[in-house]
Amino acid sequence: MNRMPIGLTLVAIVLAGLLSAGALAPPAAQDLRLPPSFDGAAALHHVERLVAIGPRPAGSTGAARARSYIVDELKRAGVSAKVESFDAVTPHGRLPMANVLAVIPGRRQDVILIAGHYDTKWFRDISFVGANDGGSSAALLIELARRLRERPREYTYWVAWFDGEEARESWTATDSLYGSRRMASELGKSRRLPSAVIVADMIGDRDLAIRRESGSTSWLTDVIWASAARLGYSTHFLQDSLAVEDDHAPFIRLGIPATLLIDFDFPPWHTAEDTLDKVSAKSLEIVGKVILDALPGIEDGLNRSRGGRL
Repeated sequence: MNRMPIGLTLVAIVLAGLLSAGALAPPAAQDLRLPPSFDGAAALHHVERLVAIGPRPAGSTGAARARSYIVDELKRAGVSAKVESFDAVTPHGRLPMANVLAVIPGRRQDVILIAGHYDTKWFRDISFVGANDGGSSAALLIELARRLRERPREYTYWVAWFDGEEARESWTATDSLYGSRRMASELGKSRRLPSAVIVADMIGDRDLAIRRESGSTSWLTDVIWASAARLGYSTHFLQDSLAVEDDHAPFIRLGIPATLLIDFDFPPWHTAEDTLDKVSAKSLEIVGKVILDALPGIEDGLNRSRGGRL
């Protein structure tokens, strides 16, 4: 039998102790050391199911079917969800709308909100199925909620599917963002505001190129872009910027740190060509992984801000 030299034996004992200590570390601490896992193929399957419903504008039977699909998938994943119904005054009259809100409890009650919209724009003359614009964000959020439930974190997470992001006619302050404006207003009244908001929209484009949104909170965007670089996705998260008003805007106006992830360079935008073949499982997976990887840094940034150091 070969003998291990005494020096190596001591090293082995120390290493064994360190490994044992790591194995006994709290599950959350172990989770944060693991690379993020996100199933882009599963997310693409959700896009397929939503597109199969057809057009899903706010107030329509298609929107109701999409909402039911989202809630059913969350229940299947063991995620608690509720439908928050409201009526909205639009250029087409008063329409019934509803946000879907999933809650994933953390070790503290402070909330980080991850959101997007599930409605598609209403058109008189085309059948708009919105595979990317509406479908990709709704699908991404279903899988993010599933992953967050599997790995509880320090903060409580809300995952929200907004209705009525799209204008019924032309984009104005009152004809747009119906669901996010509603939620922001209700939270403002209750004073139970999220600590930070991440909004994803049109992130399934096969040629994924997300630019920094210039109206977003800089430090929050920086954390996400740092995660993209760490994971090797800098070619998909670009350094130039553009201004886009989206579902993060009502929360920005409340003074809440918020950021938008959107690939607005999408030629089929608001055309009948926004179909399933324009969406990629790889793009969905990239965005899902980047968001999951960024969450510990976002939590740390919020904790430091409470100490006045951010």
